[in-house]
Amino acid sequence: MTDEHGKSDGPIVPRKPTNEAGQPAEEPVEGRGSTKGNSTSKTRTVLSDGKCAPSALERVRKAAKSDKTVKFTALFHLITSDRLRAAFFDLKKKAAPGVDGVTWSQYEAALEDNLLDLADRLARGAYRAKPSRRVFIPKADGRLRPLGIASLEDKLVQRAAVEVLNAIYETDFLGFSYGFRPRRSQHNALDALATGICTKKVNWVLDADIRGFFDALDHEWLLKFLEHRIGDKRLLRLIQKWLGAGVMEAGRWTACEEGTPQGATISPLLANVYLHYVFDLWTQQWRKRHATGEVIVVRFADDFIVGFEKWRDAQRFLGDLRERLRKFALELHPDKTRLIEFGRFAATRRREVKKGRPETFDFLGFTHICGRTQDGRFLLMRHTIRRRLTAKLREVKAELRRRWHLSLSAQGKWLGSVVRGFNAYYAVPTNIHSIQAFRTQVERHWLRALRRRSQRDRTNWERMRKLSSRWLPTPKILHPWPTTRFAATTRGRSPVR
Repeated sequence: MTDEHGKSDGPIVPRKPTNEAGQPAEEPVEGRGSTKGNSTSKTRTVLSDGKCAPSALERVRKAAKSDKTVKFTALFHLITSDRLRAAFFDLKKKAAPGVDGVTWSQYEAALEDNLLDLADRLARGAYRAKPSRRVFIPKADGRLRPLGIASLEDKLVQRAAVEVLNAIYETDFLGFSYGFRPRRSQHNALDALATGICTKKVNWVLDADIRGFFDALDHEWLLKFLEHRIGDKRLLRLIQKWLGAGVMEAGRWTACEEGTPQGATISPLLANVYLHYVFDLWTQQWRKRHATGEVIVVRFADDFIVGFEKWRDAQRFLGDLRERLRKFALELHPDKTRLIEFGRFAATRRREVKKGRPETFDFLGFTHICGRTQDGRFLLMRHTIRRRLTAKLREVKAELRRRWHLSLSAQGKWLGSVVRGFNAYYAVPTNIHSIQAFRTQVERHWLRALRRRSQRDRTNWERMRKLSSRWLPTPKILHPWPTTRFAATTRGRSPVR
């Protein structure tokens, strides 16, 4: 569609269903940036011939890595039609649509024209961010998590912008930051935490969560943090457009004065930038200036674990952290923040004073427990969080009802994929009982479903065992011990922080 001057205001495709973005692609590099003001910052203009985008990003990356104070003033031109095209093919083809209803297949029908039109609107400042479509998904604890589904074009531009920004920020982010970064998965964070607890002098653990972080993120502070490294006004205005686009829920538009929609492609990077300055750099300095014993940190998005050798350090850190977060409109969740005795000697000390077993804590889907090997040595045990396992089984039961009259082979293939997916994440050492229990309960739900779909069904346990052995994978540990994998992946370059 064009306006009275012949300018296009949107994609050239009919309006209908969209897409959901994947996670940003970045390069994991450890480092830290400056928190000083911008008045004395250096600036850097990145030139590109437009023909070799990867080399242009590589120059940005090298400049950012070599000088942590440099400020980049020319980045917007790196959001090219080629980068938008690559972002398009990275999207999920069957993802949910945004407010404009444009689907991946509809956009692809006139892809080159749409991309050229989008690049042109970006270049002349005519691009307008659309509000996110608000949906709610259930959480393991029964509550609902709000998600914002962006329009397809917003996803494309956000993915391209994230790729450019990651060239800078992946050189700044610290080693203990794992959330939403490439080749830094949940299991990498879990490995680092387990290695720290087992090899460092950890006696106390702070299990912390920031209350409603994605909804409370302060826009003004975020832009100030971005300006430490980004001097390109057009790119900053683009980010402001996404922050101010608002959300659509039940046909009503709501402005967003603070926060960033969970589910938007740009949100994870913005969240990491915010917490890099608010939490990561501050924690790094706190350890150097105030800690009297060893301190380890692992952060995944707004969830983080801090381990301490000394009780006094733990208490002081918690008090200082609350004060620090308060300055940036954040607070710790009172019900999800605990300081507990945990580690290699916790069980012995608590037994001496008759306090019972050490408390446990949950992190990234696992309950962490102080255990013992058969010969009495300390063993960090990790079990699937019970409510996560129960919630997943409820999903399986409900989905089986929808697949009630499918053939045995169709049901078996689907249930096999469910069990394999569960094992792919949870089949870690010391968790064999949880994955065995999951498979057993899936088998029982399948048996009940088969018996109930027909009064003539005569499926018994003998037949059920044969079906299970054919379609459901046998429970076994798939992941190596965390200390072994941590040593292999870091190769000594990145010690536990």
